[in-house]
Amino acid sequence: MAYLLLILTPMFWAGNFISARAIAPETDPLLLALLRWILALLLILPWWLPVLRREWRAMLQNLPVLSWLSLWSVASFNTMIYLGVETTTASNAAIFQAIIPVLIMILSWIFYSERVSVLQWLGVALSISGVLVIVSRAEMARLLGLQLNPGDLWIMVAVASWAIYSVTLRHRPSEVSPFGFFGFSVAFGVIVLLPIAVWEQGGVVLPHWRAEVWLVVAYIAIFPSILAYLFWNRGVAEIGAPTAGLFIYLIPVFGLLLAILFLNETVHGYHLAGILLIAAGILLAMYRRISRYIRQSTAKEL
Repeated sequence: MAYLLLILTPMFWAGNFISARAIAPETDPLLLALLRWILALLLILPWWLPVLRREWRAMLQNLPVLSWLSLWSVASFNTMIYLGVETTTASNAAIFQAIIPVLIMILSWIFYSERVSVLQWLGVALSISGVLVIVSRAEMARLLGLQLNPGDLWIMVAVASWAIYSVTLRHRPSEVSPFGFFGFSVAFGVIVLLPIAVWEQGGVVLPHWRAEVWLVVAYIAIFPSILAYLFWNRGVAEIGAPTAGLFIYLIPVFGLLLAILFLNETVHGYHLAGILLIAAGILLAMYRRISRYIRQSTAKEL
């Protein structure tokens, strides 16, 4: 059951990019992000309110840390994704998620002096070269002239924001439960995005979207926002974080497949070349961890 949940989780996350790209011409990214989290908050409220009553003092005492983490995750990450898919493909948005572990490693080295081996640095170089191949479409002139798609830049900023969140997640106060923290993050995201979206819209205006667009918003609020969170936590609890973390690399796979099926996007040679470079870089960067896991699994079987 855990493996099924961990397969569904990256599929839901990839579906977030596909859905946002599909309705991008008819929606505003800030408003989309706001409505997503308002709906998600309303759905979890009956279960979160009892937790809030128990933990509000701990949340108040740790407000700066919780706010910092919520800013980089709920408030920033998906908003930048939605800004990005206005002018780039859902395929690119999904593929770039694969470099999050590499960015986490770099930031951990910079801010926490965590040791990075030569093999890991080689993996970083390969992964970054894979990203450059994709954003430049394997055209040297485009790369040298820095003629990058603005959407790709937004996606890279989003990826960096999630890496910052992941690295500093170690500071999440233990006295606040995971679900309490999730509810706080959603509420914080709504509070941050609300005035920005209202200012951009020129007031509180309910958008006149087609029913199909509202269905997509409902999907984004339920599946990538709530169910993916619950499924991920269950999977990590059952099989452990190191193994569960490998399932993140299914996001580009599902992203490409869903983009082809639902958006008629074309996969080009530079996409495949970039994916191979990113995958090779990740394997090198995680070589020791993967080898250790294989040895431990083999020892248990024996």
